[in-house]
Amino acid sequence: MDNILGMHHVTAITSSAPKIYRFFTDILGMRMVKKTVNQDDIQTYHLYFADDRGNPGTTMTFFDFKGIRRAVHGNNEVSRTTFRVPSDEAIYYFEKRFVKYEIKHQKPYKLFNKLMINFEDFDGQRYALISDETKASYDKGTPWFNGPVPNEFGIIGLGPVFMRAKDLERMERILTDILGFRKVEKENAFYLYEVNVGGNNESVIIEHNLLLPNAVQGFGGVHHIAFRVKNREEMAKWEDFFESFGIPNSGFVDRYYFRSLYTRLYPNILFEIATDDPGFIDDEDTYDILGENLTLPPLYKNRSEYVYSVIQLFDSSDANKKREKEYLWGIWWNKIV
Repeated sequence: MDNILGMHHVTAITSSAPKIYRFFTDILGMRMVKKTVNQDDIQTYHLYFADDRGNPGTTMTFFDFKGIRRAVHGNNEVSRTTFRVPSDEAIYYFEKRFVKYEIKHQKPYKLFNKLMINFEDFDGQRYALISDETKASYDKGTPWFNGPVPNEFGIIGLGPVFMRAKDLERMERILTDILGFRKVEKENAFYLYEVNVGGNNESVIIEHNLLLPNAVQGFGGVHHIAFRVKNREEMAKWEDFFESFGIPNSGFVDRYYFRSLYTRLYPNILFEIATDDPGFIDDEDTYDILGENLTLPPLYKNRSEYVYSVIQLFDSSDANKKREKEYLWGIWWNKIV
């Protein structure tokens, strides 16, 4: 198959919907483009954070499953989610930002000749920022114009996901023989695979590890990753492909903001194929009010009172309030050589 465009979204698990809302909007400067519920568990939020318009390939989403344990990081997991910023200077800007807001982080470093910085949220969820300076992606997102991060430094989409795998040969077969990626480069224990034009949004990085025990899913960990295809017709090709080779899959699932197809190709890691259309801007959430209100999928619209009674409501009325841009000139920092 050769119609994957790049990363579509990453879905993770958080211990707190209100806290992850604040972390992504106030610290990272990403826009909450949809505040809704998990279609399969309406006591659970499904929050979407993206660029200014919720463009495809820019989205990180969260569930807040009740009573779930903390994730145990280890082998055979999506180990780190990355976000693209436009330049190396943006990496150094965020280093200062992490210092100011006391966000756990490491010093900037280079991997595959791209500048990155690792950081974590309050749950120990693992992220990185990656600079787009050396190679552009298929599509460029747009920084959140009302966010606190200056536009020239703002996050513009998803970068490569990191996956830690014990069985490198099996993972490589999945990426190359099934998903259409190509192996590009190796650096220490890390292997870079690319699809489409091979920019940061069109990449995955596999860390080969033989020592760690298997990861255990929970809050602070990733639930699944999704790759982009253009539309429903392109996704139908994957349905036919999976069926023809007897690959177990979910079949077509309508997520309303995109269409989905799920398969567990590798132990402990759930893959999704998701469409670019129709998007987050609709008759319920116009561009100006994205994320302010709790919106319900069509199957729950007639049960709104019940949904409101079982979910723990939190205030996101300031979702579109214009924040003052923070330049952080006075904070000391070092550049990597």
